Amino acid sequence: MSALFTPLALRGVTVPNRIALAPMCQYSAGPDGLPSDWHRVHLGSRAVGGAGLVITEATAVVPEGRISPQDTGLWSAAHVDAWRPITAFVAAHGAVPAVQLAHAGFKASTYRPWAPARGGVPDAEGGWTPVGPGDQPFVPDYRTPTALDEAGIAAVVDAFATAAGRALDAGFAAVEIHAAHGYLLHEFLSPLTNRRTDGWGGDRAARMRLTLDVARAVRAAVGESVPVLTRISATDWTDGGWTVEDSVVLAGELAAAGVDLVDTSSGGAAVQASIPVGPGYQVPLAARIRRDAGVPTGAVGLIVEPEQAEQIVAGGEADLVLLGRELLRDPYWPHRAAAKLGATPTWPDQYTRAV
Repeated sequence: MSALFTPLALRGVTVPNRIALAPMCQYSAGPDGLPSDWHRVHLGSRAVGGAGLVITEATAVVPEGRISPQDTGLWSAAHVDAWRPITAFVAAHGAVPAVQLAHAGFKASTYRPWAPARGGVPDAEGGWTPVGPGDQPFVPDYRTPTALDEAGIAAVVDAFATAAGRALDAGFAAVEIHAAHGYLLHEFLSPLTNRRTDGWGGDRAARMRLTLDVARAVRAAVGESVPVLTRISATDWTDGGWTVEDSVVLAGELAAAGVDLVDTSSGGAAVQASIPVGPGYQVPLAARIRRDAGVPTGAVGLIVEPEQAEQIVAGGEADLVLLGRELLRDPYWPHRAAAKLGATPTWPDQYTRAV
């Protein structure tokens, strides 16, 4: 029996296997943040390909929370309507549709990666003034943010909760809170980017406050049966930054707030970080959090071979593997992995002639 192809129960939802499509920005929405045919094909093909959990790209809870003007959102009824056919297709092909709710903070209003320009998008090209824990830009060519005040912070928490409720209306069966990669919640967590001296900065407990408030608000919004995941950057990979020890503490607090699984990534808050990129380089972080905090984790980061993924789950390093680039290269990787590991591939009827 392959551990990778055993179901995973998360509250009232059963994920049919331990393979998830990692959230990856597609930068292919219109200026209104509505998902397009691209998203239906991108997400739907990974469901057809056998991934058990299909997570959208970072989907902004407010317009100013988008990374780029081409990011998806979930801040209105129009977004709910646009997401419904996508979630219905994903679910019809056996996968669990999930949305990653996000706010880019001071990394917002930037050009998408293949644009000829770099840095912050000006107002004249559809950009806006971002917000953050302070008023310093991430890097000099990004836009200067406005520091969030108490009312602004309360509005962020409410926006996450409201978007979580909309996610259920849109047909998503699980939600993930994005608290990684130098975006708003991570900006508050990391001492590299949070230099506040009020109740939202300073010691670790104060820096964790916004992320935990969001987690509690999202849990209340979705009820008790819907899984809530949280993606974190387990370490900033630089001296003076957020550490895996901090993440162990945060993971325990997230679990107490109603989070069911910690999706364990890293980095994003420091341009000077020294990251030891290699096959499975973030798996030890997921394993450490799972062991020391006693919470389920997802492992991500250059997981490419079926045997590698199998060992991660079978060896208790993580409860779930999230594949990004490998599923971009091959949407049918889960079916190939099932055959290689002695499990039964779940090819759709339309494709059985190729089996």
